[in-house]
Amino acid sequence: MLRAALKSLLGRKVRLLMSTFAIVLGVAFVAGTLVFSDTLNRSFTALFASTVGDVVVRPEGAMTAMGDLSTQTVPADLVDRLAQVEGAERVDGNVSAMNVVVLDTDDKVVGGFGPPSLGSNWTGAPAGHGLEGLVITEGREPAGGGEVVLDESTAEKAGYGLGDAVSLNTAGATATLAPTLVGIAGFPEGGSLNGATLAVFDTVTAQDLFLAGADAYSDLWVTAGDGVSQEDLRERVEAELPDGLEAVTGDDAADEAASDLLEAISFLTTFLLVFAGIALVVGAFLIVNTFSILVAQRSRELALLRALGASKRQVLGSVQLEALVLGLLGATLGLGLGVLLAIGLRAVFAQVGLDLSGQPLIFAPRTVVAAYAIGVVVTMAAALLPALRTTRIAPVQALRDDIVLPESTIQRRLQVGVVLVAAGLASLFAGLGDIVEVPHGGWFVGAGVLAILLGVAAASPVISRPFLALARTVFARLFGTVGNLAGQNSLRNPRRTTATASALMIGLALACTMAIVGDSAKASVDKSIEENFVGDFVVSNVVAGSFSPEVAERLSAVEGVVRVVRQRYTGGTIDGSPQGLVGIDADGAEFLELRAAAGDVTALRDDTVLLQETFADDEGLEVGDDLEIEMPTGEQRWEVVGIYEDNPVLFFPVVTTVETLLATGAQDKDNALIIDVDESATGVGQRLEEAIADLPIVTVKNQVEFAEEQREPIDQFVLLIFALLALALVIAVLGIVNTLALSVIERTREVGLLRAIGLSRRQLRWMITLESVVISVLGAVLGVLLGVFFGIVLMYALRDEGLEVISVPAGQLAVFLGLSVAIGVLAAVLPARRAARLDVLRAIATE
Repeated sequence: MLRAALKSLLGRKVRLLMSTFAIVLGVAFVAGTLVFSDTLNRSFTALFASTVGDVVVRPEGAMTAMGDLSTQTVPADLVDRLAQVEGAERVDGNVSAMNVVVLDTDDKVVGGFGPPSLGSNWTGAPAGHGLEGLVITEGREPAGGGEVVLDESTAEKAGYGLGDAVSLNTAGATATLAPTLVGIAGFPEGGSLNGATLAVFDTVTAQDLFLAGADAYSDLWVTAGDGVSQEDLRERVEAELPDGLEAVTGDDAADEAASDLLEAISFLTTFLLVFAGIALVVGAFLIVNTFSILVAQRSRELALLRALGASKRQVLGSVQLEALVLGLLGATLGLGLGVLLAIGLRAVFAQVGLDLSGQPLIFAPRTVVAAYAIGVVVTMAAALLPALRTTRIAPVQALRDDIVLPESTIQRRLQVGVVLVAAGLASLFAGLGDIVEVPHGGWFVGAGVLAILLGVAAASPVISRPFLALARTVFARLFGTVGNLAGQNSLRNPRRTTATASALMIGLALACTMAIVGDSAKASVDKSIEENFVGDFVVSNVVAGSFSPEVAERLSAVEGVVRVVRQRYTGGTIDGSPQGLVGIDADGAEFLELRAAAGDVTALRDDTVLLQETFADDEGLEVGDDLEIEMPTGEQRWEVVGIYEDNPVLFFPVVTTVETLLATGAQDKDNALIIDVDESATGVGQRLEEAIADLPIVTVKNQVEFAEEQREPIDQFVLLIFALLALALVIAVLGIVNTLALSVIERTREVGLLRAIGLSRRQLRWMITLESVVISVLGAVLGVLLGVFFGIVLMYALRDEGLEVISVPAGQLAVFLGLSVAIGVLAAVLPARRAARLDVLRAIATE
């Protein structure tokens, strides 16, 4: 039986090629994702390990809950005191800053939207455990206010050399700087900043720029002497610290700094693996269909083996052995392709600023295990159903020329499909939380969608019969005998037709869902901006960061400007969870036209807050209550003086004054400005642009431009989803090609007879093309209908999250249907060409 199985496999290797290719693509997606995420993980772990000392001394509120630096500092006189601690070899004070943006020689931002733009002072201190940190690789250290050092990657990307004037934009009191580049720093052992940019100044200059000239530091690094552990040194340093400061080991500081980022990497990995799973599910349909056809074609062969003494288990085992070999082959090829995919992902992320060129790819054992486990399990599981179906056919029956799937099997599939759809609906609505609240609702939604898709696929041989019958009638009227034959061929085995269409259905259902979500989100944004936009212009940072308060001063002085209202974003902690805050001018609520749901929104003053209505309801807070929040300077109690109706102009649901944020540790920098201009003034927009012409990180937008900016990330996200779903759609198209090709082989004698009685090659090609179009259009119709259902249900569930408009992009859905026809035509090219080339006499003589 082993030899028979291997011989059968080698005899049908071309027929199984596309099934193997589906496994290759699915495994490659998984392997590439794991390799890339492991590379990211290792790269950032190494980076953070090389950017901390043996012991780090820092203020207890050094960072806000949103990950920004606070204004809390370490006094400079502590450096000499800690240098006397037993086991301390040296102590260095660090000044750190964010949003120090480097512009290239064409005044374009260097970096991207993801990696940070960092600023610091130069110390030359070693990293923890004696690791060598940044060193000057060219030039010298900065020694005065007009000098700067850049990291190697930034200097190269920006096009700067030693002696050049470097253009910098900062979020500090001084918005623009133009120091001379005197040095270039790098990691001598080949590390990198992973796309972040770094501008380094001398200590006094850094304190002037980022600490308002205070004789203090953001933190201290204490380097351990020989034979002194980090923990022992930490305990000795801790004993010397005044209240409000803490000492942590470098290892703990690195782990803490990396934790949020590694969590984001984990999310990215899960996100990509979800789409790999979708591709594998679609690939499983292809494998099931392929083995179903091949097993049906080999029924006489398998029956003969049974007659010669082979047991059902041996017949089943022979089919599973073929699947095992295919799974191993697909996993091996998928691993290799996965490495190429990881290289591609690294290149794509480099385009948005995340540069991992200094980190070799990490090929961990889990990647190999996952690849082979997925490749083998998916293939063998998909081949099991066709194999089991064959064992239920009696040997004598299988020796007949035609074997028809019993009708009871199709009825049972309908029953299974109904049960799966019902279970999927229950899981979907439970996950969306409209009926009951369940933990991890996203998993319930995903499971519900999958169950509904599989349920519809199972029931499709029955529910699709009216469509197939209609297609036969339409084709017969439009294309005569050829159309009638194509329609009858589709109806001949509805299970096979619908199984092939179901693979396309899954991809298009998810694509249509995302099209509706994206279109609804954009429509909701447009509606919200139209109803709530105040002022005439909005100013913000193009890289979603903060900018210097000098910008507001410049724009306030522009002719025609009546008022500039500031918005600042920071974070605190409420009941252990981070919460974003908005700071506005004390009299800004009236200008922003906040509509009061309770209290008086114009009563905002220092140490009070306004709360968004939804947030207040969730937290159980009313006017007159105190909001307890942990800020960098300690716990705060702010009185709730007003509750306002939900308003997208304010980015976070907790609003206080700018002065309150400054008093509790937030840095003096703006995140957005809303500008009101004199109605009679002309050309104000151009003058505003001219006022910030040297600040390319800041943009001025009117209402239309602001709406376009808000829609842009939605479009980018939807395009990303479409790109990820493209792999599943490619596999689905391969499924159509494979099914048609195998069907031609199965019907070789029939094709020969049709040719013998007068069917031309052109008519034969047209017949197979119409069969392909039926499959693809059926998949598209089912996919669009399910996608519309999923999209509307999802958007209805999100109606309380600010997405109030449900918009179905009819034009886009029509394009999907039109593309399905094109897919059908293209998928039929090779099978139709092969059928047309068959020798008539040999085809008729085929057993």
